[in-house]
Amino acid sequence: MTVTQESMSIFEAVILGLVQGLTEFLPISSSGHLRIVAAFSGWPDPGAAFTAVSQIGTELAVLIYFRKDIANIISTWFRSLYTRELRGEIEARMGWYIIVGTIPIVLLGITLQDYIEAPFRDLRLIATTLIVFGILLGLVDYFSRKERELAQLTTGHGLLFGLFQALALVPGVSRSGATVTGGMLLGYKREAAARYAFLLALPAVFGSGIFQLFDIGGDEYAGWTATIVGTVIAFIVGYAVIAWFMRYISTRSFMPFVYYRIALGVLIFVLVGFGVLEPTAGVQMEPEADVPVQQP
Repeated sequence: MTVTQESMSIFEAVILGLVQGLTEFLPISSSGHLRIVAAFSGWPDPGAAFTAVSQIGTELAVLIYFRKDIANIISTWFRSLYTRELRGEIEARMGWYIIVGTIPIVLLGITLQDYIEAPFRDLRLIATTLIVFGILLGLVDYFSRKERELAQLTTGHGLLFGLFQALALVPGVSRSGATVTGGMLLGYKREAAARYAFLLALPAVFGSGIFQLFDIGGDEYAGWTATIVGTVIAFIVGYAVIAWFMRYISTRSFMPFVYYRIALGVLIFVLVGFGVLEPTAGVQMEPEADVPVQQP
């Protein structure tokens, strides 16, 4: 006889899809929130595979929202391969910058895969990254000059953007938050940094999501049906959020998100400290072989 593993319900998938869509583009960490909401609800950790695949939904929202920019970048980049005159165009250069900027997260994602799937999902680590990177976001937003436009992007800056994006492999950091923080440190305007951050995320998120597709089902808590439902919900909600967020940051600061990150991080520490939450509750470890029932 074997132990039957519980599967994620459709209700959980809907809630987690809403969370993914609401938090992916805000600088508050979607992967951290998926982990936190599951812990607060008493559900098992949805896992790195569900997180990665559901992010495909929100990145589809990016594809649609920035469809004209993306089409221009792809078209100009390909044509620049055989038309020298186009190589100085920002769209052609942007194609190379996205390729270069994707390298750090690919290399680190492969290297740290085992940590991403378990140790990095400790609630104490998530609370720490929420607070530390929230404070960093606030300081950079307040003190940086924020004068550069995307047309001033260079290969070196593209790589630095990518290094900051790679920090988001740790839940609680936030892909958009870390990348935008790096961009503002380099002197880019909020909207320019956010636009490049969203474009830069496309190859990494789609690559990670496709790679993790092979882990859905089987021993994973989230099965195919739940993952598809969560991904669709994330896409619908994500599109509305990205449209709002791009308008918001054109005139306002990131400080409300900074305060929220710090407050949430402190709350998690308090709940863990008083034993209300177990820091590793629900985290899926390496699947074990079928457990036999001992005969008397």
